[in-house]
Amino acid sequence: MLVPSNVWRIGLVVLAVIALGLVLRFFIQDAGSVIFTVLMSWFAAIAMAPVVDRLSRRMRRGVATILVMLAFAVLMVIFVVAFGSLLIGQLTDLITRIPDLIDSAVAWVNQQFSLTLTADSVLSSIGGSKNVDFGAIATQLGPSLLGFITSFLGSVFGLFTFGLFTFYFSAQMPQLERWVTSLFPSKSQRVVGDIWHLTAQKTGGYVGARVVLALISSVSTGIVFALIGMPYWLPLALWTGIVAQFVPTIGTYIAISLPVLVGFLSPNPWLGLIALAWGLLYQQVENLTIEPRISARAVDVNPAVGFGAVLLGTALFGVAGAFLAVPVIAMFLALLEIYGKRYEIEADADLGIDPAQDEQVAENTA
Repeated sequence: MLVPSNVWRIGLVVLAVIALGLVLRFFIQDAGSVIFTVLMSWFAAIAMAPVVDRLSRRMRRGVATILVMLAFAVLMVIFVVAFGSLLIGQLTDLITRIPDLIDSAVAWVNQQFSLTLTADSVLSSIGGSKNVDFGAIATQLGPSLLGFITSFLGSVFGLFTFGLFTFYFSAQMPQLERWVTSLFPSKSQRVVGDIWHLTAQKTGGYVGARVVLALISSVSTGIVFALIGMPYWLPLALWTGIVAQFVPTIGTYIAISLPVLVGFLSPNPWLGLIALAWGLLYQQVENLTIEPRISARAVDVNPAVGFGAVLLGTALFGVAGAFLAVPVIAMFLALLEIYGKRYEIEADADLGIDPAQDEQVAENTA
């Protein structure tokens, strides 16, 4: 029954819901770049926390943070000086040749399967268009090292913001932990402190493991591609290493598909076969030897959960959200792993599960 007092209450609730929706819209749309920068800085801080923690035993934590960040910056400068011009040149040429690669791939499919596909029909079915000015994109990327430097200077403010947040998160990590813990009553502070520490450890282990695995994959793939004479070997190696590690479930297949396609459409099609063989071989070696050791302390992210997180992150923040989604979900899974409560399954519970088969599936998945 509507009475004046209820009308006012309903009106206030509606206004509160609208205000909450507007706030969420602001955070997702208008403040998305800021949120992304803060999250990236946080994950960078917890990824380098193990090294900073060790150095901080002999010096102030702020100094240790600066040393780690400077070491990373020096490595990046060395990489740019050694490969920057080569990377930009190969990347520019690869992007410019994308229409030719698409035409060649469609022609090969039509010949092998007696189809009548066209490049425009294929691209339109996935929401793209062949009329994209890839030459303009390549020009924007810069045909030389000068173009790369110009692009770098254009984003210097964003890099400065990212570095500043990363420095404060890392240098003030213990103070930030104490401040967050002080927001809770004394009986809960111990639990909150344990959750903070273990969540940062698990999530940092995941991020650090992905970075190390991406580095190993990129370097080893780059060496193989350079030795066999793969066109655009440097950008393809970086693509393979980064995408395979930070895009779950289908990342490995997406990562290796591009080098295989480029190899098959090159003057030496056997390069595609070598790239495919290398991708399959490296994946097996990584899964059986490298990844278990590096990821031992990291939180385990279910492939289906990770893939769903990537789709959500892409919808909210684009490509950047796709790479950030898995570390975010890893943080939440770490919280569930640390603080979630589980119960034993009753022995007489009829769940339709064969224990032996379930163990065999778990071993095969691992």
